[in-house]
Amino acid sequence: RLLRRAGCLRACKRGLPVFQLRYPPAQTLRDFQRRLPYQYLHYALFKCNKLEKAVAAAHTFLQKNPAHEMTRRYLHYYRTMVDVDEHLVDLEAQPYEPIFVRAVKLYNGGDFRSSAAHMEQALAEYYKAYESCLAGCEGAREIQDFKDFYPAVAGGLGTAGGGHGGGAAPHATRVPADLLASVLRCKVDCEAELTPNVGGYFVDKFVATMYHYLQFAYYKLNDVRNAVQSVSSYMLFDPGDAVMQQNLVYYRFHRQRWHLQDEDFQPRPEAVRYHNQTAALRTMLEYAQQHLQADDEVGATRARVPVGRPVPTLPPVSPLQMEVDGDEESDTWDLPSDGEFEGEGDYEEGFVAEWWQEPRTKGDKDEEGER
Repeated sequence: RLLRRAGCLRACKRGLPVFQLRYPPAQTLRDFQRRLPYQYLHYALFKCNKLEKAVAAAHTFLQKNPAHEMTRRYLHYYRTMVDVDEHLVDLEAQPYEPIFVRAVKLYNGGDFRSSAAHMEQALAEYYKAYESCLAGCEGAREIQDFKDFYPAVAGGLGTAGGGHGGGAAPHATRVPADLLASVLRCKVDCEAELTPNVGGYFVDKFVATMYHYLQFAYYKLNDVRNAVQSVSSYMLFDPGDAVMQQNLVYYRFHRQRWHLQDEDFQPRPEAVRYHNQTAALRTMLEYAQQHLQADDEVGATRARVPVGRPVPTLPPVSPLQMEVDGDEESDTWDLPSDGEFEGEGDYEEGFVAEWWQEPRTKGDKDEEGER
């Protein structure tokens, strides 16, 4: 069966023009994932005096590269020439991103019913996008040279840098031994690739954050059963969260009041599936990095890149303030320089809830003197 399928694919490749095209190099795919074309596009549009489109292109690039100083300065410069806020459109936004932002705004406005409905929709759209990302990691790989079949199919990380594989590695002895590992790397990176940028910062623990909003919205709607399931789902991704731990204690303490059963404290099935899937992929990638390498790469095991790219985290502000804010700096800007800088802020919770208190949101702050 395998040989028949291989023969069929070879025939298709000979007969269909699309299969005769070379697979894009891995670096090209990574550049598009990082939205590098928009860095050049916004400048070209600026030179063509198409400022509105230049603003959209620059904003789209900054959504994946929020710390890129030169593009940030160009966006400030555009502000002196055109109404920037009107054209701050992410041309590559995933369907769930505007829904999530809308849900947060409804939450902040106290419309918990509409917020919960939008957040449920954002969750569903995110899971669809995640499955689509996983599927995109599968596909053809172009092998140009290899030593033997096993490392070619299973082995090391000659080009393990995310993306969708393909292209030649710098050293012929390392070219082929990356197929399985590159697919796993791509799938592990899906979580980071799909993390949205809101207000210039990536939303840390995005899936968990959506369940956090849901638990408090459902509590406000007196839908405690859904609130409890949302808390349990959140705890899959951040079991050490003190606020949510105390919220769960509160629900258990008052379970008779709301007629809650043991099964009501189970996390939602789609959350369990997503958590198990991401954990399994990380475990398999770690195994591939340690054991499925070409023979000449065994000594380099300790130098491998850690599993999963770090996701920039939110600064120390309330997550309830997550929305795209305009920059409030000087209105006078010169043409940008080429200076760049790197660095993200750390988000650190400092909120503690007592077991007898009602469920809290991460944006709550203790009133002065409250104990």
